[in-house]
Amino acid sequence: MDAAEKSRTGQAQSRPVKMTIDRASKSYQTKTGSVHALDNVSLDVRDGEFLCILGPSGCGKTTLLWSMAGLHTLSSGQIRLGNEPITKPHPQIAMIFQDANLLPWRNLEKNIELPFEIKRQQPDKAKIGRLLERVGLAGFESKYPRELSGGMQQRASIVRSLAVEPSLLLMDEPFGALDAFTRDEMNLLIQEIWMETGKTIAFVTHSIAEAIFLADRVAVMSARPGRIAEIFDVDIPRPRSVDIQTQPEFIARVLQVKAHIEHGRAGSAKLEIT
Repeated sequence: MDAAEKSRTGQAQSRPVKMTIDRASKSYQTKTGSVHALDNVSLDVRDGEFLCILGPSGCGKTTLLWSMAGLHTLSSGQIRLGNEPITKPHPQIAMIFQDANLLPWRNLEKNIELPFEIKRQQPDKAKIGRLLERVGLAGFESKYPRELSGGMQQRASIVRSLAVEPSLLLMDEPFGALDAFTRDEMNLLIQEIWMETGKTIAFVTHSIAEAIFLADRVAVMSARPGRIAEIFDVDIPRPRSVDIQTQPEFIARVLQVKAHIEHGRAGSAKLEIT
């Protein structure tokens, strides 16, 4: 790691905490019995960072993200935005789901304006226009969801979330259902938007490569009940191109994370440049 990269890493580690997850546990009842989804999860989300939460299917990462959004109540522990406990949806927190969740009877423009209607605010049409231009959807305002591809629908959901100016953006495997080429495009897009806006992003994924490509830090969760098993600092300079995922150094990082997961080591680590 060169001096400039060490400086950037030090600055990232010194950022103030945006959200605190403090000993969060969650159990819930199903028809087949109790499910222990989260167990004593503690994690800080730093202001302006891109944090990826990584783990296998069923590990509780989506439950954690929904709790961060105020959509699930915890069985014990607390989640705070600054000093404010999060127990319900918060106007400064926006969430992008696995599906775009566009209402089929509303066109793209009306779908994007929906959060403003819910808040009984006038939509910022100028800002929405700039965002649509930025994500390549200008000219599609009158189209309905059935007329848009999956990638275009997720671009619309990104615009819908950013238009309300959240201080924290939560993303729940938003590109998991897309084909590989579109997923690469979306990863590049969200990296560019993050670099341009400086938004704080917490991004859930089960792809090690996607997490390392996007993140400043990767928090790895154990199998259910979900715990934080490992936290990795990612020291790859930005902007990152899709091509780095084929390079030996990047593959070595993926294998390093995979080995930590398989051997169940706990603590924190750095994905060093070799």
